[in-house]
This record gives sequence, C-alpha cells and structure tokens, in this order.
Amino acid sequence: MRDPYDVLGVSRQASEADVKKAFRKLAKQYHPDQNKDPKAGAKFSEVNTAYEILGDADKRKQFDRGEIDGDGKPRFRGFDGFGGGAGRGAGAGAGAGSGGFGGFEGFARGARGAGSADDLFSQIFGEAFRQAEARGTGAGPGGFGGFSGAGPGGGPGAGAGGARRAAAKGADLEATMTVTLEEIAAGATKRVRLPNGREVEVMVPKGVSDGQVIRLRGLGQASALGEPGDVMLTVEIAPHERFTKDGADLRVRIPVPLEDAVLGAPVRVPTLTGAVEMKVPPMSSGGRTFRLRGKGLPSKSGQGDLLAVLEIRLPEEPDEALVEYAKRKKGVKAAG
Repeated sequence: MRDPYDVLGVSRQASEADVKKAFRKLAKQYHPDQNKDPKAGAKFSEVNTAYEILGDADKRKQFDRGEIDGDGKPRFRGFDGFGGGAGRGAGAGAGAGSGGFGGFEGFARGARGAGSADDLFSQIFGEAFRQAEARGTGAGPGGFGGFSGAGPGGGPGAGAGGARRAAAKGADLEATMTVTLEEIAAGATKRVRLPNGREVEVMVPKGVSDGQVIRLRGLGQASALGEPGDVMLTVEIAPHERFTKDGADLRVRIPVPLEDAVLGAPVRVPTLTGAVEMKVPPMSSGGRTFRLRGKGLPSKSGQGDLLAVLEIRLPEEPDEALVEYAKRKKGVKAAG
C-alpha cells in the first residue's frame, strides 16, 4: 500500500478540509460508474483506504507516528531484545543456546535441541499454516503454500500451484446504505460504516434503484494469504413525503382550486431543486398529467422528468352556483 498522503496528493501538513476535498475529487474521478478504465476500481479502493486513515484524526496520528501502515494495519516493530543476547550466545556456538535469540532465552531453552529456528518460524506463521492446511492448500509438513523445501520434507504438494491455491480470497461482507431522492439528484457521497468497522465514502451512482447492490472491491474480510474480499452494498431509497420514484422520473400531485382548473392559472410545482411555475390551461380535469422535462433524477442515459398530476380541490364552503350547475347537469344526464 502506498503512502496515503501520496495517494490523495496532499502534504503531511494538509488540513482536514484539504484532505476531504482531495478525496472527493479522486473518488469522483475513479468511481467505477464514472470511469470505465479496468484499473479504476482498484484505484478507487486505494483512494478509499487512504481516506479511511487520513480522514480519521486518531488513525492519522497513528500513521504519522509509524504505528500503522498504509492499510491501517499495525506495523511490525521487531522483537524486543532480538540479537541482544547474541554476544552471550556466541561462545556457545551463537545458535539456539541459552542466549541464542536475545530476548527469546526462555523459548530457546524450551526448544531442547529440536531445531529452534524451525520452531520460531512455526510459532510466527503457525496460524497461517493451520488455516492453509484446513483449506487443503498444501501448506504444512510438505511446505508452506507451495514454497518447496519450506518445511522439513518439501513433499509433492509443493510448487507454484500450491502457492496460488493458498492465496485464497477473503470473505465478502454485506452492508446497507440508505439514500434520499435529494442525495441521488445531487450525486452526493455517503459515509458508510462497514461490518468490519471500516468507514468509507461512497458516491451515490446515477440511476440507482431501490435494492440495487454495489460491489466495493477489496473492502471485505481480510485474508491471511490472499486478496481481501469485497463488500456487497445494498441501496435502500428512503420514502419521500412528496415525490414517488418511477425509474428516473418522479411523480408529484399538485392540488389546484376548482376555479383555476376551470379558468386556467399559473401554479407552483415543487421539484428536488426548488419550486418552478407551471401554467394550467383552462378546463383542466383532475388527474391530468403535465411533464416537466429534466426535473427528475439523473440516469446513465440522461435526466429524468417530473410528472405533475393535477388534483382538483373543491371549495371548502358550499357554492350555490356550482351546486345548481351540478344539479342541472345531473338532471340532463338523467333525462337523457
């Protein structure tokens, strides 16, 4: 993993605002929905990982102090006292004697001549051996993941094929991201906390639909021997008090007084970016739909429309002329 400062292109003295600004710019540049370059996905993951460190004040300090690396993992600081006892053990063959491994004197004494270098290797990588052996990758007594001769016997399972088999990908994780229609319209970025505790910023893609699954490559479960898994992020679109989504189009009901529907009048129509004025022609019936082009949601094929549906609103107080008109029309229909 490269230095996160280099990945985001900021200096070590950059402010929190500068770091966030640089991240947003690169996230939009390399987002798989915006950039069709096959390498963009890997670059986008690298940018997310870098911001996960520099965007968190505590992690940034840990990185600056050298406590974690560019992936956010603890750095190996070395064995305390390693080599410190070499002088003491030199007179005894500088091997696994009483002082052969400096701070590992107790371990060396317990080795009992069984080959303490092998035992040390086994203790360090023991868990990796056990995981690989459980997966049947060939690691174990016959060699470590296909490195011929790594174990005492280098059996037939060793070789490049065994190394490839050992490089098992980490497990995929599942997460959910809830977005609003306003966030979809603005192409906003959302900060999402993943099941493994990581926090990443995800740009809401154009044309996203409810239940759509976005794959975040390389942000899943880590693997001891291979690449990390992915995160399968399910998008949930929050219900809106005014608008109903229909693909990239939006529908909204517009209450119109009866007199405006009869005589015609301008009305104010709400949109996701502010109200606009629309002319209702005379003698417009309830349910009539008007299309306001480009006032819907962004999609991969362009901008959707807003469909304004008229909802005739009758007078709150009885209107004698209207009542007489209704009776007359009803009588004519009955006579006919």
